[in-house]
Amino acid sequence: MSVSNVIGPLEHPFLAAGIEPPRWYGLHTRPRHEKVVANRIEAKGINTFLPLVKEVHRWSDRNKTVEVPLFSCYVFARMTPDRLDRLRVLQVEGVFGLVGSRGEGTSIPDEQIDAVRSLLSTALPWSSHPFLKIGQRVRIRSGALSGVEGTLLSHNGDRTLVISVDALQRSLVPASSRRNAARPVTWNLQTFCAVTLS
Repeated sequence: MSVSNVIGPLEHPFLAAGIEPPRWYGLHTRPRHEKVVANRIEAKGINTFLPLVKEVHRWSDRNKTVEVPLFSCYVFARMTPDRLDRLRVLQVEGVFGLVGSRGEGTSIPDEQIDAVRSLLSTALPWSSHPFLKIGQRVRIRSGALSGVEGTLLSHNGDRTLVISVDALQRSLVPASSRRNAARPVTWNLQTFCAVTLS
């Protein structure tokens, strides 16, 4: 008897129980209620991700650094794509709905959430960018954002990496991605461009 016959095939615990695994979803919120909504959803036992950035706000008498949501009016929630979790989230005060079609929401790939997390965890300057759906997929080969995937486009003759969250139709551009782009290479039937950031 071989070891594989004793142990059996490895299965994901959710799939073995007939339950779909949790996925990330975008939630549309009331303006300036993102932090409150994230806390209320966390209190219901659902994981959230609210990317925050620091901005300097200027008043007539002082300057103050404040944390504001990266994507205004949006919070991410990791939940199972079933009716019960959707209702638990939609009943939270301040949530307008799930981002996507037919009120069911469109799941956001883990890679896109991880790319936003990676960008925010670095000290690289970045800027907002109009959402792009077309273009070449790229993976950064080295540097602070090594392993992050995004879209490569040409802007004023420079090559630029754009990290997109498809469901929100929002994108970010790391400032230093505009240099040192290498030629595209083929990988798993998708075209990637190896970009080196230094």
